[in-house]
Amino acid sequence: MRKSFFVISLDFELHWGRFDKVSARGQELYYARAREAVPRLLDLFSEFDLSVTWATVGMLLAENREEWRTYHPSIQPLFNSETYSAYRWYERNTTPDSLLFAPDLAKRIASYPKQEIGCHTHSHFYTREAGACNESFRADLQAAKCIVTEKLGLKMRSLVFPRNQYSPETIRIAGEEGFDFLRTNPEDWYWRDPHDNQLAKRLFRTGDSMVPLGRKTSYPLDKMRFDSGPLKVPASRFFRPFQPKVPWINHMKLQRIMQEMSLAAHLGEVYHLWWHPHNHGHYLEETLVEVRKVLNHYLQLHEQYGMESMSMNGFGALV
Repeated sequence: MRKSFFVISLDFELHWGRFDKVSARGQELYYARAREAVPRLLDLFSEFDLSVTWATVGMLLAENREEWRTYHPSIQPLFNSETYSAYRWYERNTTPDSLLFAPDLAKRIASYPKQEIGCHTHSHFYTREAGACNESFRADLQAAKCIVTEKLGLKMRSLVFPRNQYSPETIRIAGEEGFDFLRTNPEDWYWRDPHDNQLAKRLFRTGDSMVPLGRKTSYPLDKMRFDSGPLKVPASRFFRPFQPKVPWINHMKLQRIMQEMSLAAHLGEVYHLWWHPHNHGHYLEETLVEVRKVLNHYLQLHEQYGMESMSMNGFGALV
């Protein structure tokens, strides 16, 4: 029987991942819970002996605004709309440090066994928005590598593109900058070009989290072969946030994930689940209960089928 693998990648970003969509005003409690979620997730992952990739926004590792400025890249992005520039946004806003900076949490993640610090770019860089250029993207990755090396003494090998936006050119640049493992999107039409933000695609992505609307979400290990450039580790499923007013959605979401995991284990395939730590910000206890249910199911599959936990960079020795 082929061996199966369970992959978890987390997009660790705090408000850097939402600055262009959500006002920071009144978000202190939300991010306090999000920060609390990190050590509790680490303890859960340790309890279940899981390897996890934490794709971390580089800016998050600064201590404060003053240090943030010292890690600016040599070339900043010049988006057609300044809405997408974290630099322009932060210079124009007074935002509490607790919503943006968490070097202490990054150090804590790095101190836990089997936890990989990956890259989520330096500035939550949107590679497919108008005005983004290859030179500023490369400089952004270099800035992220610099702050992680200086703060944590680590070399990152895995990259997750913000908002799941990428192109053949940005994949090539990521490889040239030393990133060997990239999270990519599922093959379904509603995951292609997510930057176009089409309503039909959003509806299908949401619906598919409860009932099958697209292709099988797990895949065989040999689909991840190195060809030319980094290894692509496709996502299988986004773990959607808890919905308190519609409990049947939470039930269907969990059933969908666990059925997909079971199929992957039975077929000897890879299943890749991802979410944001800040998704725990509204309903911390309820969301952690959901995570525990998924991890308990993984443990059953580990015992029954030999399914193994794997970080993104862990595939380097297998493919």
